[in-house]
Amino acid sequence: MSRPPFRVAPLDAGHDRAVFDSGSAPLDRYFREQVTQDIRRRVAACFVALTKERRIAGFYTLASASLLLADLPASLGKKLPRYPTVPAVRLGRLAVDQMFKGQGLGGALLADALDRAARSEIAAYAMLVDAKDESAAAFYWHHGFISLPDSPLTLFLPLATVLTSR
Repeated sequence: MSRPPFRVAPLDAGHDRAVFDSGSAPLDRYFREQVTQDIRRRVAACFVALTKERRIAGFYTLASASLLLADLPASLGKKLPRYPTVPAVRLGRLAVDQMFKGQGLGGALLADALDRAARSEIAAYAMLVDAKDESAAAFYWHHGFISLPDSPLTLFLPLATVLTSR
């Protein structure tokens, strides 16, 4: 059996972020200049996909969040406790280095993030993401995410669907 081409691990000081290039200047700038501050302040966690040579091929961030119960589709909201908000995990950023695009790494990173959130001992109802545009939203729709009725670029996926698909 062959070894997977990438290993996902928490970002640490030994990882070289300088050569990472997703093709998105705001994402690259965040990854190079701000992510370690967010980690240190405990407002986000960052995970990287590493090649066997330890080159960063992609990354994503997770943070705690909440969803207003009233923002969910009525069919789902009526099944939840009547609290004003429900707990969620926010997928803040997800990017793949241009050298590794087209290999399914974005989907693999999303699957890792969903699995990590679903396995957490801290309860959360859904994973939440704010897509930057329609193209990004299409990526999440393809993976089963649902748009909030009044905010089509804000999408969520109930984590129970991740647990039942294992």
